[in-house]
Amino acid sequence: MLVLFLLSACAPGANPAQLPARPVENPAGTEQPLPTAQPTRPAYPPGTLVEYTAQMGDTLPAVAAHFNTTEAEIRAVNSILPEHVTTLPAGLPMQIPIYYEPFWGSSFQVLPDSHFVNGPAGVGFDVVAYVNEQPGWLKNASQYVAEEQRRGGEIIAYYATTYSISPRLLLALIEYQAGGLTQPEIPDGKEVYPLGYVERFHQGLARQLNWAANELNNGYYDWRTGKLESFELQDGRLERPDPWQNAATATLQNYFAQVLSPDAYALAISGEGLLKTYTQLFGDPWSNVQAHIPGSLEQPAFRFPFKYGQTWAYTGGPHTAWGEGEPLAAVDFAPGNIASGCTPTDEPATAIADGVVVRTGDALVVLDLDGDGDERTGWSIFYLHLANASLPPVGRKLKAGDPIGIPSCEGGKATGTHVHIARRYNGEWIPAGGVLPFNFEGWQVQTGSVEYQGTLVRNGKVVIACTCSDQSSHVTSNPQ
Repeated sequence: MLVLFLLSACAPGANPAQLPARPVENPAGTEQPLPTAQPTRPAYPPGTLVEYTAQMGDTLPAVAAHFNTTEAEIRAVNSILPEHVTTLPAGLPMQIPIYYEPFWGSSFQVLPDSHFVNGPAGVGFDVVAYVNEQPGWLKNASQYVAEEQRRGGEIIAYYATTYSISPRLLLALIEYQAGGLTQPEIPDGKEVYPLGYVERFHQGLARQLNWAANELNNGYYDWRTGKLESFELQDGRLERPDPWQNAATATLQNYFAQVLSPDAYALAISGEGLLKTYTQLFGDPWSNVQAHIPGSLEQPAFRFPFKYGQTWAYTGGPHTAWGEGEPLAAVDFAPGNIASGCTPTDEPATAIADGVVVRTGDALVVLDLDGDGDERTGWSIFYLHLANASLPPVGRKLKAGDPIGIPSCEGGKATGTHVHIARRYNGEWIPAGGVLPFNFEGWQVQTGSVEYQGTLVRNGKVVIACTCSDQSSHVTSNPQ
């Protein structure tokens, strides 16, 4: 694969010539002048203190991982940090003890995080109407997706909604890589693999978009949680995202590294690449950066997704919310009377909080908690594997504890009757464990060593996730 030159800006604030090529992401979206060159990061002596300004959605564990340091060392030199902190407030100035690693990539920030997720920045944008107004080949593309024949804009809308990725970003990628919005015919060589991912099970526009959306989410949430440490470029060289980088840019670097040559990669992640295309289509995203993840984000009170007094099994610890891999935002529960397999049940899953049903699909329901009828704003809860015959109608208002559907094996992959549940805030999937764990009636989710493992913990009591639905996995809805 490919690696770019090891060029990036020095520690922000070191001197005017060493400012990052793009400003750190902050609620005001303040622009800084673009430097004429990107100086190479120095090989810092171990433990050197560098300046860092917290970016939207940062967490202390992730920042520590990016700089190859520890939370304890960061806290030791930043007394302003409270004992308990979930998301860091954007704009918070910090000093970070850095432990240099070679092969840092570009510091240029391509896209703000608020323009990566399908969140508040996308409200009011009609992707189908926009595509239909363009002269490019995309509007006439037609493929069978999720049990329906869909045209270009509808295909984009489907993947933007299900993966919760900005439709504008998906459109910019299609335009940048295959001229989908401006070229009347798809370029030669792009007919089968328009996004450049050459793999026989991902032929055609829809499967390419499915791969791209899944890969983008993997990179984005791996960076959010500190797990995206490096990627390999197409010439075999290793690259590590710059520690000062933001999540959207880190995942775009990881994405382009997989499908472009070294020279094409270098262009794509520069100011003359995807950002230029995005700006030509939709305006400069850095002029409208929204604070979609506030500092000190907290979850509202949630009940278990089953009735008070009932005992269900915790059958799945943190695992993917949608697709494969990240984000590990979902957990699973099954009625306690189901031993294994796809056994029918009459026990309904329930609303974990008050809300309104804003979307249903194949065995899925999305519950909007802020009542505005838009899942891209505020908290929304995603349910999957509910029997299609039991789904509530869109628009129905539910109180916490009201039935929302019958657990089943319908919808996606399922080896046993259960309900899959995940959270989003302003379009961003929130990991089920970590600094802001799922909290059901005081039971907090803890992540296991691999997907689907993990525990629920409350007052020293522990419930262990297991598809076996044995006694150790049972938990009773009984608020404190």
